[in-house]
Amino acid sequence: MQAFCIADEDTVRGFRLAGVPGEAVSTASQAGEALARARQRAGCGLLILTGEVCASLGPELAALRAAGDGPLVVEIPGPGGAPAATSGEGLSRWVRSIAGAALEGER
Repeated sequence: MQAFCIADEDTVRGFRLAGVPGEAVSTASQAGEALARARQRAGCGLLILTGEVCASLGPELAALRAAGDGPLVVEIPGPGGAPAATSGEGLSRWVRSIAGAALEGER
C-alpha cells in the first residue's frame, strides 16, 4: 500500500523527504484535481491531507469517505494548525456516523 500527500508546498516537501510522494495545491480546484489523480494511482491506499485541503474538498471528500471503497483519508494539521471546522471534532463526528451506520445495518 502506498501513501500520497495532498497539501501546501511545505507539507508536501516534508513528506517527500520521508519518501511519500505528493502534490502541492493552493486552491479548491487544484485539490479536487489532485484528489482525482491520487485515486487513480495504482496501489494508493492512504491519502494524507491537511485540514485546509479537507475543508476545501467538502462534499467530495465526504462522499469518498462514505463510499468506503477508496483509499483511507488521514487529516493532518497544516502549517497554521487545524482549522476550527475540521479539528478533532470533525473526525469524531465522522467515526460516530460510520459506527452508527454499521450498527443500524446489523438490526
